Amino acid sequence: MDSFLDIYQASLNHYGEELCGDQVRVVKTPTATTIVLSDGLGSGVKANILATLTAEIIANLLRQQVELREVIDTVIRTLPVDPALGIAYATFSILTLDHEDETFRLINFDNPDPFFVCGGRIQRLPVETHELLGKSIRFSQGRLQMGDFLGLISDGVLYAGRGAAMNPGWDWDGVGAYLEAQFSGRVFTAHSVVNSVMAVTNRHYEFKPGDDATFVGVLRRQKQKLAVFTGPPLDTGFDYVPVERLLDFDGRKVICGGTTANIVAAFLKTSVETDMSTATSELPATGRLPGIDLVTEGILTLAAALEELDRCEGKLERLQPAHNGVYYLVRELLSADAITFLVGQSVNPAYRNPLLPRNVSIRTYLVERIAGRLEQANKDVTIEYY
Repeated sequence: MDSFLDIYQASLNHYGEELCGDQVRVVKTPTATTIVLSDGLGSGVKANILATLTAEIIANLLRQQVELREVIDTVIRTLPVDPALGIAYATFSILTLDHEDETFRLINFDNPDPFFVCGGRIQRLPVETHELLGKSIRFSQGRLQMGDFLGLISDGVLYAGRGAAMNPGWDWDGVGAYLEAQFSGRVFTAHSVVNSVMAVTNRHYEFKPGDDATFVGVLRRQKQKLAVFTGPPLDTGFDYVPVERLLDFDGRKVICGGTTANIVAAFLKTSVETDMSTATSELPATGRLPGIDLVTEGILTLAAALEELDRCEGKLERLQPAHNGVYYLVRELLSADAITFLVGQSVNPAYRNPLLPRNVSIRTYLVERIAGRLEQANKDVTIEYY
């Protein structure tokens, strides 16, 4: 069974501030995923700049595959210290998850302890403390197996419980107990867990947060796969190659394009059934084919899907429901964890763009732009050309 690291983050800004003083970065390599959470001192513009600086330094060094201890050394040397309080201008957590053996390593500099839910129960991770450049750094490690959850927070989440009349028990143990209650039932996504905790946090603040608060959750769960076939292949004699790839795919299946749909229909010895109820003044109707979960028009729908991904910022909960091909396509894309695009490179003269290189079609351009948006939303994306 393929597993997937479902990563989701949510933040509350200090009341009255437009910018958040917490920042999160996710760095992916073929062998590991690393999450960086930085909390800038104070709130507003200054905290945002400090947190951004810290998170970017760490993320960029990790992308360059600099040793972790050297990364920490660089950040600590770079961060100034508040002369009045005698503390660093930003704190940080660095969580690295290995793709092969499911192990993780956590480095914590003055952020609250993480929440580790294993087998539905909260477990405190063993901690080793080391001194580095006069700073106390906490190291933890463990294994995130199927169904396990790991949560990183800034101290603003716990600050909501201090003196709160509604629930003075919203401390680390209180948040942990709330997480356990969630995992007493079935949990399908990290975003449902994170959003639930942050909703309670916001309520304890009486919807006027007294500090920036951030929660980053990682849930290891079964991977949801999607294949999208769009565009006829260059060589019509090899149409069967992407068609067989699509029909044999272990996951949901989508076709974008009328010609593409007819190629698959001919292979299946049937025809495309049109659903005219989904047609709009801007978009053609969707279709139906046996064994295919969604059939849409091609270029117009892909272009509108790219705009919709930008509008909803790659978040499924911000997608506005509609009875048309764009909504259904974007919903499929955002509901999946791993998307494989099967892109035929035959160019329809009606869709040639003179501003693009001759070997780049509008279809290829749109798919690659969509793939980029999906990768920003923590999706695993592969493009196969035919």
